Amino acid sequence: MTGTSIAVGAAFALLGVAAERLAVVWPPDEASRRGPGPRTIVLAAAAGAAGWGIAARSTLPWWATGMHLAILAVLVLLTATDLEQRRLPHLLLDPLIVACVVFVPFNPTVAPLDAIIGCAAALAFLGLLGLVIRDGVALGDLYLVGALGLLLGWQGIFVAVFIGGLLASVASLGLLVVRRVGIKSYIPFGPFLVAGAVLTLVRDDRLLGAALEVTGRVLAFAGVLPPRD
Repeated sequence: MTGTSIAVGAAFALLGVAAERLAVVWPPDEASRRGPGPRTIVLAAAAGAAGWGIAARSTLPWWATGMHLAILAVLVLLTATDLEQRRLPHLLLDPLIVACVVFVPFNPTVAPLDAIIGCAAALAFLGLLGLVIRDGVALGDLYLVGALGLLLGWQGIFVAVFIGGLLASVASLGLLVVRRVGIKSYIPFGPFLVAGAVLTLVRDDRLLGAALEVTGRVLAFAGVLPPRD
């Protein structure tokens, strides 16, 4: 755990707060203008942990790690917007897609063909799911999963979607139990896709490189990485 990764984590925690505050006032026609609350704290903590985890975990060249963090910054903004407004705006999705497309030929750990297959397979899978479960998958989710497929490759994206679906199911059941939502309520899937992608990134040696010894032990202790012998 280095000073740099801690600084990155702190910066992303602040970004989480800023993203959550921005989502309640912009765009004006969607603004709820509610004050800070538990969601502000949770998003700040999650964004900070994600930023720290990627920075501490990565053994890639600095520019590749920086690209992953830049993409993460957009994902944090998308997460805050989807949680607040139940939508993933193209103003954020389009730069994300462009960044992931540009990164494909330069990504040190995901071959271009794997990235293309990952994008196509994720779009096909989630698109089919959307046909089976009416109103279960929004169009913005398809754009998001396509971009994540380019970033993670075909092996990583299926793990990310599985984790995201599992987290979404657990969260939905919890909200049903406490009666915060009804059986037909819409729960945004975007934040869970983002969570699945981040967890996949920090768990998979193929995506951010082999873990450094100290960082690997810290993340293993936290339950993010499997214990090392």
